[in-house]
Amino acid sequence: MNQIYYIFLSLRPKQWVKNFFIFLPLLFSKKILNFDDCAVTVLTFFLFSLFSGAVYLFNDILDYQKDRLHPYKRLRPIAAGKLTVTGAWFASLFILVSAVVMSSLVSIHLTNIALIYFSLNIAYSLKLKKVVILDVLCIAAGFVLRVVAGSVVIAVKASHWLLMCAFLISIFIGFCKRRAELTSLNENANSHREVLEHYNTAFLDQMIVISTSTTVMSYALYTMSEETVQKFSTENLIYTVPFVLYGIFRYLYIVYKKKSGLSPTEALLKDFPIIICVAAWFVLSGAIIFKAI
Repeated sequence: MNQIYYIFLSLRPKQWVKNFFIFLPLLFSKKILNFDDCAVTVLTFFLFSLFSGAVYLFNDILDYQKDRLHPYKRLRPIAAGKLTVTGAWFASLFILVSAVVMSSLVSIHLTNIALIYFSLNIAYSLKLKKVVILDVLCIAAGFVLRVVAGSVVIAVKASHWLLMCAFLISIFIGFCKRRAELTSLNENANSHREVLEHYNTAFLDQMIVISTSTTVMSYALYTMSEETVQKFSTENLIYTVPFVLYGIFRYLYIVYKKKSGLSPTEALLKDFPIIICVAAWFVLSGAIIFKAI
């Protein structure tokens, strides 16, 4: 039973919050009140959690020796010696096969997207995470694939605006994460993540400024675009922009002022103002889309 518990921990359930991007097409296609579409989207959320969990196990197998030197990662089950490498290999393979079989029962297109996502992350674990800039772009591509998966299972075409906004905010999050790692680990940063050798705070600050600006502008333009106004028959989505601004600025405050090593996932789960902001954005967006406002 202990091994099952440690396998579950290695799937990093706290990271599953990233898979909420899968729900965005459900909201912006106005299908969130359709029970069947909601059910298949929830199922897709859990299937992607299995695919990402298999990747996390694989990544932990590769990096467990380095993780033992990290102040937080040393507590991961494999690095801590609580889960054997052999056990992790079998668990990763079993979870992957199970996820492939179950996703194929939902949609073969979902399976294809999920396997692309899995392959991208394996390539990231093996090589791409060591390539400066490309490492962050790979992370962003993973979020875009989540949005595409959410679109496929409810048979809608994801808006180019939605895909662009998801991509840009993911780039913003990625560069903020790299900066937090660089500053919190100090002189030990390179030994924990090789790519940090090629980054410095000045460069990352520039990337964060650019990604912040493009993210906010893209979302604002999306809410005002003729396509969006015609689709939802309202111009009121512009009133959700302040929530996006606050959420981004709040995370920047955490990274810069608090100098916190909180990952975006941890911030979303632990920072009360961000939690309230995201919830308020979701409720307001839903109310506007469904004409409650």
